[in-house]
Amino acid sequence: MTDVIASQNFLTFFHTNSQSAVVGAINATFSGGAVFGSLMGGFTMDRLGRRKTIQMGAVIALVGAVLQCAAYNLAMMLVGRITAGWAIGLMSMSVPVYQAECAPPKIRGLIVGLTQQMIGVGFIVSTWIGYGCNHAPSTSSVQWRFPLAFQALPALVLFVGLLWMPESPRYLIETGQEQEGKRVLRILHYEASNDEWLQSEFLGIKMTIAEEKGVTVPGWLPMFRLEKWRTRLIHGTLVQVFTQLTGVNVINYYQTIMYDSLGFTGHRGVLVAALYNIVGPITNFFFIVFLLDRVGRRKPLLFGAAGITVALVCEAILNAVNPNGEKRGLSIAGVFFIFSVSVIFSLSFGPISWVYMSEIMPLSIRGRGNAFATGIGNWLVSTLFAQVSPIALNHIQWRYYFVFAAFNIVVTIPTIALYFKETKQLTLEEIDLLFDVQSGRQISVNEDVLERARERKRSLPTLEAGNVEAERRRLDDKSMKLRMEMLQEPNLKGARG
Repeated sequence: MTDVIASQNFLTFFHTNSQSAVVGAINATFSGGAVFGSLMGGFTMDRLGRRKTIQMGAVIALVGAVLQCAAYNLAMMLVGRITAGWAIGLMSMSVPVYQAECAPPKIRGLIVGLTQQMIGVGFIVSTWIGYGCNHAPSTSSVQWRFPLAFQALPALVLFVGLLWMPESPRYLIETGQEQEGKRVLRILHYEASNDEWLQSEFLGIKMTIAEEKGVTVPGWLPMFRLEKWRTRLIHGTLVQVFTQLTGVNVINYYQTIMYDSLGFTGHRGVLVAALYNIVGPITNFFFIVFLLDRVGRRKPLLFGAAGITVALVCEAILNAVNPNGEKRGLSIAGVFFIFSVSVIFSLSFGPISWVYMSEIMPLSIRGRGNAFATGIGNWLVSTLFAQVSPIALNHIQWRYYFVFAAFNIVVTIPTIALYFKETKQLTLEEIDLLFDVQSGRQISVNEDVLERARERKRSLPTLEAGNVEAERRRLDDKSMKLRMEMLQEPNLKGARG
């Protein structure tokens, strides 16, 4: 919406201006719809699967695009924004899970990082379409109707393209479709000489499912009450909250207002916004291809929080000493630091927020856990800032940047440094070892523990069929005992349903 709210025809049509509560509501309703879309995904992913959930999101996005481009009053626009947000919320929580469950451990960061990469590509396409349409006469609604209508094209491509994509092998195995799950695993990971690894991976997934199913209670409450699940839910939610508190989405939504305060108005402001949206995806691509699966998750997050804080403080100072954007040198420096936020974000929170959230959730709550983390941690917080940001930028101006800088210093950096785990190149099942109650605040998996787990997994294909079944029965008995103990705990009574 960056370029749409810069359209004079759009503002005139809806009788508003770029810093009004109406514009805030148009952006906030999108984020609000995404909250409910994300939470809805917690139900559909477990019932319909990962692929159908994404396709459902694509269909809803198509409807939302039509409603927005055809809007003839504010109410219709808001309904269209809610519908489009609903779709994006649904897809933003399901796509990273689908990618994480299909990706091999060594390049999982790259694969899931493509989520942020394609978000960036979407920003590039939308911004340059918006820039071109902004040159239409101010009397023409093409300035904003065509950019909003264009959203329908990628939604259609996504829906059709998924017809040729397989379902997640972990979802198939969890729902009893073991042979199909095994076939998909082979399609995704076969390398001519890794049959033993494929078999051990298949059996390892089955063992994990057998262990988790025994302690699974229907409903959403157990993931808040069982400590090992609650901890992972908190991690997934916090990484999304911290991503929003970098302030990057405030820039994405309202950067043309920021450029106005620096003296870049009209077409020049829209052009600068278009250039800004190129910088992030280029940086993100470099990071996910060459660095993410080498340097891990924690270090880039710490670097990102510190770097963005410095950039925001510098931006606030430059705006304070250049209130009307009349000092050209300071204005250019201000644009530089806004661009710096995008670069640093793309080297840290941009891709890692999706990677870390999707990979730390255990299979039993992966759908519901990611739904909550995305819906509450990402979109609910985004809704708040989408509504208040244009008002804050108008009233407290450059001081608004200190809100984000202060949060990073006081909350984000200490939390990541003390509590976040390092998950690089671990399988989704090995990540479970990081969150054992006995692990406490351990940041990475003990090498001896990891090697024993891998040795056990390597030995699975050599077991005779009878021994495998005996092992599964042993796990079922153990899981049933844990389940009964859990249900007998006072704080878990009433958790069903």
